[in-house]
Amino acid sequence: MTELKDWLNSINQTKINLIDENPSLEKEYAPYIINRCFSGHIDCLMFANEMNQYHFLPKKMQYDFFINSLRKKKRFSPWLRQDKIKDLDYVKRYYGYSNEKAKQALRILTKEQLTFIKSKFETGGTK
Repeated sequence: MTELKDWLNSINQTKINLIDENPSLEKEYAPYIINRCFSGHIDCLMFANEMNQYHFLPKKMQYDFFINSLRKKKRFSPWLRQDKIKDLDYVKRYYGYSNEKAKQALRILTKEQLTFIKSKFETGGTK
C-alpha cells in the first residue's frame, strides 16, 4: 500500500514514476487529496487548479501531469484545517444551537455571559 507521502515525494523530489513501475498502484492514487496538498503551495496552485478542472481524466494522466510539470523541490505544508473555536461547544449545549448559530451567538456574547455559561457546565472536582 502506497502512502500519501510516497506519492508526494515521487512528484516533488525523486521524480520516479510509481505507476510505471507498478501499474496496479494506479487504483491507490487519490487525485482529490493530491490536488488539495498542492493547492497549499503558491507555485503549485495553478497546476492543482488545472487538475481540478480536468478531474475526469484518468488517474495515471493526472499523476503524469504533476510529475512532469512541477519542478523538483522540497515542499511541506501542514494539512489545512478549520480552526477550533473556543467556547463553541458551551454555547451549542447551553442554547441548543447548531454550529452556525453558535458562531453567530459567540460574536455578540460578552465575556461575562460566556463565563456564566461555562459555570453552568462545571461539574466540580479536580482536573
